[in-house]
Order: sequence, then structure tokens, then C-alpha cells
Amino acid sequence: MSKRTRVWTMALLAMLALAAAACSTKVVRTSSSAPPRVSTPKPGASVVVKRGDTLYRLAVNNGISPMDLALWNGISPPYTIYPGQRLWLYPRQGTARASTTTAGTRPPATGGQRTTVRPTQAPPQPTTPPPVTSNVAWRWPTEGQVASRFAAGDPTRQGIDIVGRSGQPVRAAADGVVVYSGSGLVGYGELVIVKHDEQWLSAYGHNRTRLVNEGARVKAGQQIAEMGSTGAARDMLHFEIRYNGKPVDPLQYLPRR
Repeated sequence: MSKRTRVWTMALLAMLALAAAACSTKVVRTSSSAPPRVSTPKPGASVVVKRGDTLYRLAVNNGISPMDLALWNGISPPYTIYPGQRLWLYPRQGTARASTTTAGTRPPATGGQRTTVRPTQAPPQPTTPPPVTSNVAWRWPTEGQVASRFAAGDPTRQGIDIVGRSGQPVRAAADGVVVYSGSGLVGYGELVIVKHDEQWLSAYGHNRTRLVNEGARVKAGQQIAEMGSTGAARDMLHFEIRYNGKPVDPLQYLPRR
């Protein structure tokens, strides 16, 4: 496995671990530097994420509040970043408006009087961005009914759950290389991750048995595991598709059935 692939895989495993723990684990941050109350944008400047970086630390180091940095770069909870990602240090056109007041944009004083602003029209509703075009020929990884669907921004619903019976075949959704085969992530049970190219991968969780090892090349439709309930309350497959490490809705890529 190449160094780039190992780093990419480790970053993905960290993301999956954060998602698995999102609902039950309280994260306590300790830092000698408090996040700035007023952000100082740096027009034209950016920073590339390195291994071990966190959104919180990069924001504080650059005089920006973590929330502003997340909003300027369109990063949703749980605010996961990955090595090689470029973060802009200023609000760009088309990005969400910062939630905290940035330097030079404080609201004017009102002489102590309260001012009530009444909207003249309802705020525009957020729109779901169109799916990224994929050159991967995706296919369903197993038979069964979809019991839980993908929800953008919800760390507990980063893929789909397909219910079935114990021992049912779980198959590779496309050609690729197995970059992870193990049970080291709490909440995913017996897990297999397949890398399809430099941008796309798929994850298969809650298996009863894994049938492939890391480094194995697999073909679309090849059985890679048996369905089970490891890390789950019932027999099912948790299936994810990720683009550059970020989860996308599998139902936008799998063929209709």
C-alpha cells in the first residue's frame, strides 16, 4: 500500500470513528489559547491541512473563530477535516455568512435603544447541492430493504442501512483495492473499506465475517463479506460511499431498483 493511500485511509478511519462516537461521547478540548471572539479574515490566504491538524487549532492559530472557519469553508458538524484539504482563511463568494462578528464589520451603535428588525420575506431555504459526477460503475452491495437513509450533516447517518439475513453475501460495489479489513472501529463491527480510485471509496460495516484482506484487489460483485449484526442491533449492512473522504448519499449513485 502506498504512503499516500495509508495516510488517506488513516484519515478516513478517524472520520468514521468520530461519526460512530458522535451521539454518545462528549468531547472535551483543552487548550492554552482561547478561540478569538472577533475573527480577522485574511483575504487570499489559505492553509493546507496536515496530519494531526484540527479545525479548532488551525482557526485559533490564524486568529479566526472555529465557527467562522467552518462556515467559510462549508464544513458541517462534526467539523471533520482531512490531510491535503485546503481551508480558506476568509469568506468567499458563495460560502455561508459567518456566525460571529468579523473585524471591521461590527454593527453600528444604537445609543442604547433596542432595534427590532422585522424581515420583509421568509429567508431562502437551503438547497441540496447536486451530486458529484462519478466515473465509478456502482452496483448494489447486497439484497434487502433500505431501513435508514443518508442525511447530510448527521454524523450518525453517513450512509444507508440495508437489512437482510445473517450470512447473506455482501459484495463489492465496484472494482477496487481493499484498504481496510478489521474490527477496530467501535460502532462499525466487522468493517471492510474498498478504494476505487484516488477520490472514491466505499465502506461495508456490521459484517458477520470478512472474506478479504487488506491489499486484495476485488471486482464489482465479488463477495467480500457475510452480512451480520456486529456493532448493530440487527442483521444489516451499513454501506457508505465517500468522495475525497467526505460521505455522499449512496442512493444518488446506486442504480434504481
